[in-house]
Amino acid sequence: MTMAPPRLSRSTVTGYSLGSVGTGGFATLPGLVLAYYLTDTLGVAAAVASVVVFAPKALDLLINPYIGSRSDAAAARTGTRRRFLLLGALALPVFFALTFAVPAGASTLVGCLWVTVAFIFAAIAFSLFQVPYIALPAELTDDYHERSRLMSWRVALLAVAILLFGAGGPALRDLGGGGQPGYLLMGIFAGLALGLGMLAAWRIAPRGRNVDPDAAPADASSGHGLADSLAAVRSSGPFRFLLGAFVLQALATGCMLGAAQYVATYVLDSEGSVSVLFAALVAPALAVMPMWIRLVRAWGKRGAYFLASGLFLSSAVAMLGLLATPGPWVYAVVALAGIGYAGMQMLPMSMLPDVISDHENATTGSVRAGAFSGVWTAAETVGLALGPAVVLAILAATGFVSSAGGETVIQSDGAVTGIVIAFAAVPAVLVVASMVALRGYRLAAEERNMSDN
Repeated sequence: MTMAPPRLSRSTVTGYSLGSVGTGGFATLPGLVLAYYLTDTLGVAAAVASVVVFAPKALDLLINPYIGSRSDAAAARTGTRRRFLLLGALALPVFFALTFAVPAGASTLVGCLWVTVAFIFAAIAFSLFQVPYIALPAELTDDYHERSRLMSWRVALLAVAILLFGAGGPALRDLGGGGQPGYLLMGIFAGLALGLGMLAAWRIAPRGRNVDPDAAPADASSGHGLADSLAAVRSSGPFRFLLGAFVLQALATGCMLGAAQYVATYVLDSEGSVSVLFAALVAPALAVMPMWIRLVRAWGKRGAYFLASGLFLSSAVAMLGLLATPGPWVYAVVALAGIGYAGMQMLPMSMLPDVISDHENATTGSVRAGAFSGVWTAAETVGLALGPAVVLAILAATGFVSSAGGETVIQSDGAVTGIVIAFAAVPAVLVVASMVALRGYRLAAEERNMSDN
């Protein structure tokens, strides 16, 4: 009789989940306020501000896989990635606060350069934490279902972080009187919150106890160069299909979020309703995680992932009804999409460590979790970053008219149609493509789970 693997302790699950305070907060708050800080407080031109905001995301394409390969080399040598986690957790609060600490009286050029340098270093610090953080589940447990449990709590805390930072960041700014003093107050307190969440995850990371003290010291560079790491990732068919599905869905989500403000303003005729749309999409994660865990036990992760994707897809199609009858009914449909979105976040994140373990078992224990997580986080960043760009391209093609200084512009029917296409039709098409990619996902752990059921 096979003994059941041990359950992860409550402290491990809690500590790992609290890391999402750092990842969720950093993913949310700069996207919400940084561009506005540049244009409306420092006087930076919008075109220049867009480059400042996007530059660190482009840097992720290069730096995340490199950090992954270096953390793999460290894990192979010492059995732990804690040094990377700690460095990121300590450095991010400093550089995040500095991003919003432009000296009073500085010129627009100096302010722009200050923010650019500080934000790039903040992004590097974030990557130093995020890449090994995403790799941790493969090392915390070998159990298929425990990984689902771990990810369910992580995504629930991620939703809390997104909601709290999305509302609390601007509130802190306003509490500090707005302007540069308000942004500085926000930067300091938000940075501290990011760092504390990250330190909680660092505390529960493996400490290298599994390293054989009698073994010869490992060559940290042997087999863990960037080219070696990327070659290992390319060799995994399940990873390619899973990554393809996840990135397409990240792009779909980026489009929906990027178009939400336009839907609120020009379709629902209520600029403030964007907060309701945002909460309706994110908040269901707090309630539905137990449902997704039960579905994993009944259908497996791949089957549950198809269901989550299908739920999001059907909701996106239903939102096309905004073209005929815009109204508050859309909030209920977005909440339904939010149930699917919660699964679309939790399930692939719990499938990734299964893929990593499968690859390492097939390659006699080669340490590659960082390589996989480095490529994963870089691709996810690009998918989310391209979403707003796709939205803007669609708006430009359909005749959207920009405005300034609070001016109200009546958009043409074609522009309103373009907004709904960007918000609903494009995400629907992308999710269909993701489900096609997911059909190619095959993994031994998945097959074993289904046969056990």
